[in-house]
Amino acid sequence: MLLTVDFSLPNLQSHFLPAMKASSISTCLALLFLASPLLGENWPNWRGPYFNGSSQEKNYPAVFSKTDGVAWQSKLPGEGASTPIVWEDSVFLTSIDESKKGIVGICIDAKTGEIRWSKKFGEGMRHDERSTFSGSSPVTDGETVFFFSGAGDLAAYDFAGNQLWHRNIEDDYGEFAFQWTFSSSPQLHEGTLYLQVLQRDEPVNGRGAKESGIESYLLAMDPKTGKTKWTHIRPSDAVKESLEAFSTPIPILHNGRPELVISGGDCLTGHDLETGEELWRWGTYNPEKIGHWRLVPSPVYGQGTLLVCAPKGAPIYAIEAGKNGNVPDTSLLWTSEGKEVTADVPTPLFYDGYFYVLNGRNKFLSCIHPTSGKVLWSKAIDGKVKLEASPTGVDGKIYVMSHLGEIFVISAGMEGGELLHSTTFGESQSVNIRASIVPANGTLYIRTDDVLYAVRK
Repeated sequence: MLLTVDFSLPNLQSHFLPAMKASSISTCLALLFLASPLLGENWPNWRGPYFNGSSQEKNYPAVFSKTDGVAWQSKLPGEGASTPIVWEDSVFLTSIDESKKGIVGICIDAKTGEIRWSKKFGEGMRHDERSTFSGSSPVTDGETVFFFSGAGDLAAYDFAGNQLWHRNIEDDYGEFAFQWTFSSSPQLHEGTLYLQVLQRDEPVNGRGAKESGIESYLLAMDPKTGKTKWTHIRPSDAVKESLEAFSTPIPILHNGRPELVISGGDCLTGHDLETGEELWRWGTYNPEKIGHWRLVPSPVYGQGTLLVCAPKGAPIYAIEAGKNGNVPDTSLLWTSEGKEVTADVPTPLFYDGYFYVLNGRNKFLSCIHPTSGKVLWSKAIDGKVKLEASPTGVDGKIYVMSHLGEIFVISAGMEGGELLHSTTFGESQSVNIRASIVPANGTLYIRTDDVLYAVRK
């Protein structure tokens, strides 16, 4: 198992050393540098080792193209929007496979690009033309990888490709009630596998449990067996499509208290990791109860601040972490203003002390101070189409990608915002590229329609 250590002061303060003074943190940092080499970092879930879209690795390229810097490319069996995950020499993702008429979980050799194995774990491929059942990203603990499909299939495999268990969440808890294809990703933390299902309270487009009431819930499972540990019903006052969320639960540690944070249903909630009990709730970002505000971005945590992104061009809300019960609006640290700082689909990035918000429709990337909400810079992105892949940050750079596979590399930090490079990895017919660019163990992994590229400096 590869040891990973986060040496950045902002991340250490936010996640691991909330009660220490700056002098003590500096001492710890010095000891860590003396004791440990700077090693590569895995990318075990769709937002990476710190659940915020960032890595602390160095030596990543700013300039590259499909003809310069590509170590290998691997042809996939079909489309998919799942972000790849990486553990040492293994890359995992999901894809549709027309020949198998279902969803496959794939393991690729990170050194060569060779497909080691491809296993069908779910039936069917799509409900609609906008997406497929392969939108959810896998998650791993370094020994087992977990795949989930939009049709409810959840399966565990060892790294050799042997299936350890399989269950279908719809079979167990009723058909999902979503207007579009459900694509939340499973989350793994401290020996528990989590899945959130925030859905409508009535059938839609002929889908949804019909014999009993439909509820939204948080599900916790034993990753070794797939058996349910507990189910927590998560109520909401939202209506119609605004009950639906495609976000992923994010674990945080704030002032010594671990919790799981969930966004959707017009509110933000924090939950006990052991029981699912709701510790606190803030809401709403939708006081008018608009009925078509489905939520896509996941919550993001950094510097004691939680972000939740209201949909459809509405503001971003920053909430002080560590609360209990019903959290009043007075606990809001800031609310974004204007048409630039908003995120309808991409999940914001927290990297080296700042939030980065990608406005995929109006094509702006903004750097924001976490506690004051001050916009330090906002960079217009000259893309031909919208951007829905979430931004990633590594080595002082931010990588974003459009539906067409246009890639933009932008300098990070308070003085950043410079376009370092742009290139295109998609094809002329590409229209739905959504996977985030992944930095892991010295390699950028770029997924387009049906190709995975590995880029190295």
